[in-house]
Amino acid sequence: MSIFRKDECEIFPVISPAANDLRSINFYVVKYYESLILIDAGINNKTNWNALCSTLAQNDLQVTDLTAIILTHHHYDHIGLVDKIVSKNPIPVFASSEAIPRLKRDRDFLEKRIQFYNSLYRQMGCGEMGIARVRDLKQAIEQNKHQAIQADIHIITNTRLFHFDVIDVPGHAPDHIALWDNKTKWMFSGDLLIEHISSNALVEPDIDGNRIHTLAQQKESLLKCSTLNPEFLFPGHGKIIQNAKQLVKNRIDRYEEKFDRLLRFIKAGNTTANDLALAYYKKTYFNQFSLVMSEVISHLDYLEEKQRIIKEFRNGIWHYEIAY
Repeated sequence: MSIFRKDECEIFPVISPAANDLRSINFYVVKYYESLILIDAGINNKTNWNALCSTLAQNDLQVTDLTAIILTHHHYDHIGLVDKIVSKNPIPVFASSEAIPRLKRDRDFLEKRIQFYNSLYRQMGCGEMGIARVRDLKQAIEQNKHQAIQADIHIITNTRLFHFDVIDVPGHAPDHIALWDNKTKWMFSGDLLIEHISSNALVEPDIDGNRIHTLAQQKESLLKCSTLNPEFLFPGHGKIIQNAKQLVKNRIDRYEEKFDRLLRFIKAGNTTANDLALAYYKKTYFNQFSLVMSEVISHLDYLEEKQRIIKEFRNGIWHYEIAY
């Protein structure tokens, strides 16, 4: 992978192949004067670790030369090597305050999150599929407790960190940030914008257990990115992006296409989120239940917010109809 150089800044992309639709796991070593910052930390496996060590070695560097880690968000494919790196080189790790209970796998937070999904799936008419998903989430508390980050996390409290502007870009995750270098016009965007796939606005609860309208957040975050119009956008997966402004427009146009299709399904008599998910995604509903339900619910929330649909609570389930 090419090195990106401009002014005093050098970027060494760490690109590790992925065997799924993500295509690659990307994280980045950023050299700026005496600092050597790692943005995100990939997956905790030998492939990602070797990719990091190889990229560093190709540039006459090693893990002990790193001076800090910044996490764009808490998802497992962005944080995996944190503890291994810090065990060899005790450098500070920075993340949004929203990331802390997720990174630390705080049990109280995770149990409240399960209660949120249990209620959500029941009210969206998900039946046995929702029950099975909640059961999986309960099992994951114990099965995945080893994934809690042990390193101390420094909460990002300012809009400036090192030489980056820190921009809140929630939607895909409540704690999602992007890092903007105003001098080079480069942005490190995590999963905000990916060239070959649309980044889902994942339905999540806030710290108090209330549902976040994530699609509205995602759209606003994309527009922030478009306004800055980065020369290069360094994503968490896939190719490095040069056409961010046009790509944002494509993503927002795609939202409108999905809105129109959902409205047609509602007119056809699919009135619950679960029925809409089945009608829209068919077999994918069974293979990727939680992602599909997030996609449908986030779009319904947006349509309701824009007063294009209304809903009625009947027998414990929300039913949607067109707002005439």
